[in-house]
Amino acid sequence: VQLMESGGGLVQPGGSLRLSCRVSENIFNFNSVGWYRRAPGEERGLVASINVGGTTRFADSVKGRFTISRDNAKNTVYLQMNSLKPEDTAVYYCYANILSRYNWGQGTQVTVSS
Repeated sequence: VQLMESGGGLVQPGGSLRLSCRVSENIFNFNSVGWYRRAPGEERGLVASINVGGTTRFADSVKGRFTISRDNAKNTVYLQMNSLKPEDTAVYYCYANILSRYNWGQGTQVTVSS
């Protein structure tokens, strides 16, 4: 399974970015797909996920600012990030899992700074 991320970059506080993750297989083969992130000096943590039924989950720190969606025909998952804050700076990793087996993208850097 290959996951190809795109869309990271440098943005000013209050700005927006959209991350994309294209999965090499049908995303309905997986229990869920979504995004984790790792900030410098911190452990990787869940940002957002969407399961096969369409139920979404978000970290408390991003609720109301980030949305997750998918394009089933393109096997692509999107993370729309609005009202970005400096503390959102991290490497963002796309994932797709079947139970405890996780597949990961290579990561994309998001930097929020003025």
